[in-house]
Amino acid sequence: MRIPGRVLQVVLAIALGAVFAQAGTSHAQGLSPRQQAGQRVIYSYSGLTPPRSLLDRIRAGEAAGVIFFGENISDLTQIANVIRQLQDANAASPVKAPLLLMTDQEGGQVRRLPGEPVLSEKQVGQAADPVAAATQAGTGAGRNLAGVGMNVNLAPVLDVYRTAGDFMDRFGRSYSSDPAVAAQLGKAFIEAQQQAGVAATAKHFPGIGAAARDQNTDTAPVTLDVPLPTLRDVDEAPYPAAFSAGVKLVMVSWATYPALDADHPAGLSSAVVRNELRERLRFAGVTITDALEAGALQGTTSERAVSAAAAGMDLILCSARDVAQGDEAGDALATAVQSGRLNPADFTAAVNRVSALRASL
Repeated sequence: MRIPGRVLQVVLAIALGAVFAQAGTSHAQGLSPRQQAGQRVIYSYSGLTPPRSLLDRIRAGEAAGVIFFGENISDLTQIANVIRQLQDANAASPVKAPLLLMTDQEGGQVRRLPGEPVLSEKQVGQAADPVAAATQAGTGAGRNLAGVGMNVNLAPVLDVYRTAGDFMDRFGRSYSSDPAVAAQLGKAFIEAQQQAGVAATAKHFPGIGAAARDQNTDTAPVTLDVPLPTLRDVDEAPYPAAFSAGVKLVMVSWATYPALDADHPAGLSSAVVRNELRERLRFAGVTITDALEAGALQGTTSERAVSAAAAGMDLILCSARDVAQGDEAGDALATAVQSGRLNPADFTAAVNRVSALRASL
């Protein structure tokens, strides 16, 4: 009997989820509170050489991974050597799973590694055969990252831009102003990249395509007053296709969406993360914040990290190129779960999701 494709997808997802859950539990067991907190923190550093303090955190099992920026990379050989150094430190860790080693390799202007994908998402969307171009871009990104030892790409962008020259369009970071096209091309990129062995990240949920030219959450608070039907029918529309493709991570935006929660940026909002992304859209993978140091947020690193975790974010992205930022976030998470400010069961579930992701790579 031929099993319908959608049924087969569901069965496989349940089976893999059970395997990953077991792997996650086994990795989380026996860890100290600071080690468990560390499983939720992505570190960064400045310059071409990772500092000893970062290597020490990794050896201690107190870091989930590292994000790399252009300033960390002089050429492919150099960054491959750095990654081997990080992996050697991780081999001494009590957490026996690969580090999450990530970068932003979207294509076009947003590339940290030289090489593929060369085309921006906008150029992919304008290609003679957009699906083939998106597939080639995903394959190229996956092979490029895997070639130096990275295993997570913070791409593709699924934001649906509104007008020519607006924030997402001006940098060529949106496939299309048509959500169906963005969904189709994002799915093609995700499938191709993950077949190359690199986890994909759909971003920036629920979507920042409505942002005007100068609305940038990196520098200032942004409110996108999009009606709920539009938010769901346009901005969130590409995400179900990404989920059907098996995308492993979702990055949540720092913009505020009054239609969902007028009082908190999305990545600090349970209404967005738990209700909209987890419950309504049924995403079961790993959530990751945008840059924790973003100008859209208020409060200290500690307050931001704990608020994000309380809202349901799994990974806290400390991308200020300063190991101390990651240390502060990890310490704050450990203190918050020990004091009861963060729910222990939720905390363990988040650690297990991250551990399952690491074990799958």
